Amino acid sequence: MSAPPTLPIASPQTTTSVSAGGVQSQPPIATPAFRAFLSRFTSSIRYGFSQRRPWYELLDRSAMARPDSLTEAYSRIRKNFTYFRVNYVTLLTVVLALSLLTHPFSLLVLLSLLGAWAFLYLFRSSEQPLVIGGRTFSDAETLIGLVVLTVIVVFVSSVGSLLISALLIGFAIVCAHGAFRVPEDLFLDDQEPANAGFLSFLGGASAAASAAAARV
Repeated sequence: MSAPPTLPIASPQTTTSVSAGGVQSQPPIATPAFRAFLSRFTSSIRYGFSQRRPWYELLDRSAMARPDSLTEAYSRIRKNFTYFRVNYVTLLTVVLALSLLTHPFSLLVLLSLLGAWAFLYLFRSSEQPLVIGGRTFSDAETLIGLVVLTVIVVFVSSVGSLLISALLIGFAIVCAHGAFRVPEDLFLDDQEPANAGFLSFLGGASAAASAAAARV
């Protein structure tokens, strides 16, 4: 009795992300650096919110009074900014966000610009060159191109004027509140570092900028 015929079974081909030169392709951005940045940024945001003062202190109408002079107004602004700095940064962020949300095109342009910086330079793997249209661009050429693009977007288009106007409105609100809020009832901790809160992650920005400059 003859054995049943054996059906040929094709071995599945293993799919590997290999480039034309036989080298394994890398992700478009350096994932560890991107994850480290996100982790540091989110932890800084959480720490900043933990340093936020109660909003009822910020909006206490009984503590509002007109300053007698510009010197007193400046002193109040300085003391209130030291105490309410996280709240003030939150107000500036809300004003800026509302301005961008009411102008969707400017928001889209700004997000595209930030994405270009992130994917083409800041978090791109240094071992993976930037290739556009068959031409390889060095890190210096990429940096120059992004700087020129940023200047065009910020100073030529309407994005720059929108950002400046939103920041001016936010600063006006902060200065007006700081000048009229009487700070005598506030507990000002002089031992608290000035760079705490939302801006603490900027301390590591200089190191990241130095590392990015070393690539040029």
